[in-house]
Amino acid sequence: MSPRQQLRADARRNADRIVAAAGALIAERGADASLEEIARRAGVGSATLHRHFPARQALLEAVFKDRVEALCAKAGDLLAAADPGEALLAWLRAVGAHAVANRGLGASLMRGGGDPALGGTCHDLITGAGEKLLVRARAAGAVRPGITIVQLLKLVSAISLATEHDPDGPAEAERLLGIAIDGVRPR
Repeated sequence: MSPRQQLRADARRNADRIVAAAGALIAERGADASLEEIARRAGVGSATLHRHFPARQALLEAVFKDRVEALCAKAGDLLAAADPGEALLAWLRAVGAHAVANRGLGASLMRGGGDPALGGTCHDLITGAGEKLLVRARAAGAVRPGITIVQLLKLVSAISLATEHDPDGPAEAERLLGIAIDGVRPR
């Protein structure tokens, strides 16, 4: 059970609202979003934010972990999709949206000196979730042989990085991912 799940119901709601507000502000302004603005958007006082997240790093880690868990849950849901190739593509689009929404979050986490295992744990969760979708897509003949989940994740990450500061970044990332996916499909 996570520390947030062990809280009283009202305290858990506050923590969840803080994480949601932080996630929205990070997507808008980047990982350096103001803690005061996060508290204001969450509808809590600064003291409440700091009681739940004594350091910026702890809040950033909570946002990142929540996003990774949602991404992995989406992969799990897509395992039941009728078209394994389209399921993989839908998940890669979600990974791209995840990367675009993080706007410097990963780099900020690495600089912050927080939980050193977080990056590896999240990477393992994402690659494991994606691997299951890739295996299904490959078995259905929807993906060329020899393509790995790590290659696909690097591709999505590179596209997200390249479009992070574009005025229409998410849409441009979607267009570029579509072009790249055409190269993943069997010839």
